[in-house]
Amino acid sequence: MDAPLLALAGVTRRFRPDRPPVLEDLSFALAAGEYVAIMGESGVGKSTLLNVIAGLDRPDAGSIRLDGRELTGLDDDALTLLRRRSMGFVFQAFHVLPYLTVARNVGLPLALGGCEPGEAAARVAAMLAAVGLDGSGGRLPRELSGGELQRVAIARALVHRPRLLLADEPTGNLDPRTAGQVLALLKAQIQSYGGGGLLITHSRAAAATADRAYEFDGRGLKALAGA
Repeated sequence: MDAPLLALAGVTRRFRPDRPPVLEDLSFALAAGEYVAIMGESGVGKSTLLNVIAGLDRPDAGSIRLDGRELTGLDDDALTLLRRRSMGFVFQAFHVLPYLTVARNVGLPLALGGCEPGEAAARVAAMLAAVGLDGSGGRLPRELSGGELQRVAIARALVHRPRLLLADEPTGNLDPRTAGQVLALLKAQIQSYGGGGLLITHSRAAAATADRAYEFDGRGLKALAGA
């Protein structure tokens, strides 16, 4: 059996010694090409989970491996480089830069990664076409709808073909029809190049689009019935 793309083993995160841990002895695996959703009430630790996976926060115990590489022992510079090269992020707030065109927003990960300008331009154009924004590269964010802005965010997150995409409530600001389109696009793009995706959501409808869906209580994951 192939090794998982992402593997957590015994991950624990405690912020105060007099309080229960936010994450406790959590184990989880994600295969390449797989898109998994995690649901849970506010405050159970979903954002903490994403932060420790991304290396923005460090667990107190346990192991986190991406493509077989242990992340918990890396220093801050190595984690920054890893995020830049191997991870993509999509959030509920679109986080596009208002003073940059759509094409320049999407191309930011390639610029940070030192991609040659001609190749970067071609990849940005291809990514915009893939998310249904062909011909929109010269527009500014203020000219776009909410659904279009989220497509820009998805294009930016995936243009460098990250091994792992982390999506935190990416459709929370969208109407149901647009949300469905964005989630289908997100899944298709991740799977088109063999990456893996982890979706954090409050929406059962959003969770139902994933290959697997779980409810999360900070200590464990329970398969979500009917998803």
